[in-house]
Amino acid sequence: RQRRTMAAAEGKSFFRRPLPSTCVAFSSAEGRALFSAALAKDSAEPYFALAEQFTTQAEPAYCGLATLVMCMNAMAIDPGRLWKGVWRWFSEDMLSCCKDLELVKREGISLQEFARLARCNGANCKVVPGETCTLEAFRAQVVWSTSPKSKNGSDFCCSYLVVNYNRSVLKQTGTGHFSPIAAYDAQSDLVLIMDVARFKYPPHWVQLEALHRAIAAPRGFAVLTPGQVKGEGGPALGCSECLLEGFDTQGRSCGCPCHDSVSE
Repeated sequence: RQRRTMAAAEGKSFFRRPLPSTCVAFSSAEGRALFSAALAKDSAEPYFALAEQFTTQAEPAYCGLATLVMCMNAMAIDPGRLWKGVWRWFSEDMLSCCKDLELVKREGISLQEFARLARCNGANCKVVPGETCTLEAFRAQVVWSTSPKSKNGSDFCCSYLVVNYNRSVLKQTGTGHFSPIAAYDAQSDLVLIMDVARFKYPPHWVQLEALHRAIAAPRGFAVLTPGQVKGEGGPALGCSECLLEGFDTQGRSCGCPCHDSVSE
């Protein structure tokens, strides 16, 4: 009986999924060659900061939260509140100001909810609905986001492109998903997705044209930049719908003890 029970349980579980032919594994020989080419062309600027903060989503529906945590930590944004011990650091369980986490576990978050959470926690977030963006405009955004900001006249030190896409268009299992883009190879027109569902798929390259089709309505993409522009001042933490504990409506600290300087 015990063996039958274990077999039944095993029949309902999965250990990863094979990448479909539409994708190129990052760690494969082809994937490494693509990455080398992207590095040589200065079109892998986001990769290293994202790799330092690569996060596996903690819940099946936490892809949006995991992607946001990864990008916020990559931008070195101070959450202004404690994570564990004396440390201030973003984690998925801290992103509950706009939507109850139990509800997120059941239904995930939308692109607009992703943007609201980003803005509430100190990032600028520009949202572009998929149906309003042409293939050429999407390619231009990918090029801008994956290139060094010092070379494209940006006011920001870094930016991160997050795609909210339909997996099935890429012949993957599942539907809606969030993940950041880390690199682009112009010759092959492939983009590198740092998939936060690492238990399912590893980082992989996909055709930009296919990804453009995958972000069609009701999905799209978001461009994240640090809320502080070249030292000119921080953003307002919080939005019209909610405020972070310890901050006023202008994003100023209200004396929250987690802002005290502690070294370790």
